[in-house]
Amino acid sequence: MLKILVLGSGAGGGSPQWNCNSDVSKAVRNGEPGTSPRTQSSIVVSANEDEWFLFNASPDLGSQILKNKQMHPKKDPRHSPISGVVLTNGDVDHVAGLLTLRERQNLSIYAHERVHSVLKENSIFNVLNPDYVDRRKLNMNEEFELMNKDNKGVGLLVEAFAVPGKIALWLEDESKGEDFGSDDGDTIGLKITSKADDKSFYYIPACARMTNELSKRLSGSEMVLFDGTLWENEEMASSKVGEKTGQRMGHMNNSGPEGSVEAFKKIDVKRKIFIHINTTNPILLGKSKERNFVEENGWEVSYDGMEVIL
Repeated sequence: MLKILVLGSGAGGGSPQWNCNSDVSKAVRNGEPGTSPRTQSSIVVSANEDEWFLFNASPDLGSQILKNKQMHPKKDPRHSPISGVVLTNGDVDHVAGLLTLRERQNLSIYAHERVHSVLKENSIFNVLNPDYVDRRKLNMNEEFELMNKDNKGVGLLVEAFAVPGKIALWLEDESKGEDFGSDDGDTIGLKITSKADDKSFYYIPACARMTNELSKRLSGSEMVLFDGTLWENEEMASSKVGEKTGQRMGHMNNSGPEGSVEAFKKIDVKRKIFIHINTTNPILLGKSKERNFVEENGWEVSYDGMEVIL
């Protein structure tokens, strides 16, 4: 068995973003029917409902833990059901929540060596006391069992693989060319499997485009949680909130001939769920034509507190 709990389903800043006055943000802020606020992207997964692993540590992690009783302390004066963390990249909305996980709690943090180097170079993350927190390398294309701080397996197998993307925005270096210094390991996807019964799903919260290799990997899968950031590539500009395109930010749009809805028509996946959805994306509006379009094409739109059992 795998139990998946969506702690946060929004992209950076959540929805409504604090200073965004787009039509979608206004609708969510005003509580219009078919809308709900979303915190920044993060999920937890368990094979036994006792020990959970966190996948990406959102800046909203404290409030996410508070809202979900499964994450509350249950045993000793110091306790958490969260045994560890897996990071898919170094984005602020995926690593800032690590600072919430201080305070003498045993944890193991898995990440690609490029992400670990970023954490090491930023001394604020030293609040994660090494006496309690192990930093472990996430090797690519190698399935292994996640271990807690005491090196006891938690029944979850993980395989990391590179997906098209880019280096985190705050780490970009314009002197290194049009890819800003991006390299393998800056954006990864994960296959997460139950050791007990081989149930599995894919978690890919950021992806710039579909490739033949990725399509083949996903074909035949039970479920994919996939990058749902933008409806269209020029969405930031058309919403008048920014200038960067989806491609510039390393995200594949939902719509159009090069979008994810069209790409997945050719891939055999039983259940497809958008996650990491930007505050400008009209699929966040339950009664919008865009929401209707993705649902007619077999997609679900994740929400905070969504639970899935495989």
